[in-house]
Amino acid sequence: MSERLAKFLARSGVCSRRAAEELIKQSRITVNGETIETPAFLVEDADTVLFDGEKIKSKDKTRLWLYHKPAGLITSHADEKDRATVFSNLPAGLPRVISVGRLDLNSEGLLLLTNDGALSRALELPSNGWSRRYRVRVHGIINEKKLKSLENGTTIDGVTYAPAKITIDSKQNTNAWLTVSLTEGKNREIRKLMASIGLDVARLIRLSYGPFQLGSLKKGEVREVPQKVLKEQLGKVYEICE
Repeated sequence: MSERLAKFLARSGVCSRRAAEELIKQSRITVNGETIETPAFLVEDADTVLFDGEKIKSKDKTRLWLYHKPAGLITSHADEKDRATVFSNLPAGLPRVISVGRLDLNSEGLLLLTNDGALSRALELPSNGWSRRYRVRVHGIINEKKLKSLENGTTIDGVTYAPAKITIDSKQNTNAWLTVSLTEGKNREIRKLMASIGLDVARLIRLSYGPFQLGSLKKGEVREVPQKVLKEQLGKVYEICE
C-alpha cells in the first residue's frame, strides 16, 4: 500500500507531519537512493527510506500514552535556553514519542504522547470536537458577567478564541478555583482569557483531553492506553496502525 512520504515519516514516529515536510524541503530524506523534494511523493512498504542517511524502519503499531506532566518542564525535544524538557524526563523504556499538543512551562496535568506523528496531528484538530478540561486557580476580583461572556467566544489582540465553558468551583476572597473546558487549546489560551478579564492564573492543571482522563496518575508517571481502548476511542477520528 502506498502513502504520502510526509505521512509515512509521521506514522513512523520520526516527527510530526508538519516537521516532516520541513525535513523533505531540507533534502534530508531519500527514498531508494533518491533525494525527495515533495511531501506528496508516494512510498511503498518495500521502499528504503533514509533520514540523514539512517534507515527509517516501517511504521510500528499505533500507541498512545497518558503522562502527568509536572510544572517546570518544556514540552519540547530540545530547548534553546537549556531548560528541562518533558522528553528528557520520561521513564526509561519508551520509544521515541511525540506530544499531542503542548502544555506550557508552568502548566501541569495530562499530556498525551504517541509514537505516531500523524495521530498527534489528527488529535489536535478542533474539528474533532474533543474537549480539553482544566482545573484553574485564579487570583483577582471575579466579575461573573465578564467570566460568562467568555462562553460566547472573544477576540484578544486580533486572535479569535472559541467559546469556553467555565464554572466556579470555589471562591475565597480574591482566590478561586475554576473548571474550564476548551475545544481548541491555542497557545496559552486560558491564561490570555483570564488576563483579558483581570484575573491572574496561579495554577493550571489539565484534567482530560477528549475521552482520556488524568485520573489518579501521579506526577511524572506514564501509562499506556490499551489497544482495545485505543480502537474504541479513536474509531471515528483516526485509523490506527496495528
